[in-house]
Amino acid sequence: MAMSADEIFKSVQGVLCETLMVDEDEVTPEASLVKDLGAESIDFLDIVFRLEKKFSFKIQQGELFTENVMSNPAFVVDGKFTDSGMKMLREKMPHLDFSGFDADRRVDALSELFTVNALCEFVKRKLATPQAGAPA
Repeated sequence: MAMSADEIFKSVQGVLCETLMVDEDEVTPEASLVKDLGAESIDFLDIVFRLEKKFSFKIQQGELFTENVMSNPAFVVDGKFTDSGMKMLREKMPHLDFSGFDADRRVDALSELFTVNALCEFVKRKLATPQAGAPA
């Protein structure tokens, strides 16, 4: 049976409360993991692990959070994402909302796109995709 959006949110909220030691009322859909909830890079590994456990799926390296894009000159020039960088981000991370990011494109602002809502969207998409090797 498919989970409702509310069930997904409640589960993600629980994972974030445990991982980041924050209160439920702080974990709103719009909350930024870094800016609002205080997540640090080490926390992202824990979040991935806990989401995998909670939802019984495997998250590939770089699937949920970006990795190694900043060092690619085709994707980043002068601290901003290029057109090909934006295209790559959209393809690799359809769970992020880039609507407000297009005008700015600053690499250091990318972390603000990782919101509670983005995690919920990721989980929703992941649950809708048949898992390789998972029982049907």
